[in-house]
Amino acid sequence: MLLPEIGPDGQKILMDSTVLVVGIGALGSHIANNLTRAGVGHIKLVDRDIIELNNLQRQILYDEDDVGRSKVMVAAEKLKKINSDIRIDAFLRDVNFSNAELIIKGADVVVDGTDNMETRFLVNDTCVKNEIPWIYAGAIGTQGMTMTIIPHQTPCLKCVVPGIPPAGSLGTCDTTGILNSITAIVAAVESVETIKLLLGRENTNDGLLMIDSWKQSWEKVNITRKDDCKCCGEHDFEFLYVKKRTMVTALCGKETVQISPIKRSDISLDDLGARLEKVGAVEYRDFALVFKLPSYEITIFKDGRATINGTSDEKIAKSLYSKYLGM
Repeated sequence: MLLPEIGPDGQKILMDSTVLVVGIGALGSHIANNLTRAGVGHIKLVDRDIIELNNLQRQILYDEDDVGRSKVMVAAEKLKKINSDIRIDAFLRDVNFSNAELIIKGADVVVDGTDNMETRFLVNDTCVKNEIPWIYAGAIGTQGMTMTIIPHQTPCLKCVVPGIPPAGSLGTCDTTGILNSITAIVAAVESVETIKLLLGRENTNDGLLMIDSWKQSWEKVNITRKDDCKCCGEHDFEFLYVKKRTMVTALCGKETVQISPIKRSDISLDDLGARLEKVGAVEYRDFALVFKLPSYEITIFKDGRATINGTSDEKIAKSLYSKYLGM
């Protein structure tokens, strides 16, 4: 309240505001922590995952006693202890085409804490369609990026990345690694942008901000809004359409789930295998790669399709697919 940028009136606006944080992992846990302490009155959390031991390297709200529990439930418990004057709602859900619009309903700002591009494209479609500002972000290795998206005013995510990258083409935290400080830095920028959006400030980030914490470099790339953008230009919200979603199928009679990505491609199994060998056993077979973990076995085909053996739970299967194939 002492800050001239916010003041007593601004603090009241924050208390009357609602923010949705999608994904409560490395980015999302920092964001939720910052906004709770800043006095945002209503914070909605959504995530499908449970806490794993390796999450503790970068996910600030969790400790060893929380391993195996739901991220959103633990996050809500701890955030309520930080600020009991605000409302925290936790949703243990997989955000998809069938519930995205319902989940974002009532939010003044949506903040990206996700770990895969398909969900980001879905959030982009949903926010642009419903005219809700949102903040895109991602981090891996020592680098991160973020961009503030205001429907009808700024470029959207599809103006930057027109199509979803092929399965297996992107590194992940679990295959490439990540410096924990980069998630804190990117999340701090997202948190400030969220506060500025809620207060109606005009000096929000108007480009793609790229940060390298190791090299100590900050670079802003100017992005032009495209009139022929499928999302913000033509209002073709393809990720809200059933036919455009990733197909997830539990195979009858087996502890196996098959995942078929939106974009089929001819991925390099050798390149993917080289990344996966850092975290598990890899076997090469005709037209496929088998990646073995202690409790699961993932068979990955050249077109990006995968079968996850060891579970019939579609949420667990999608989480494993995101972690190791980057989608």
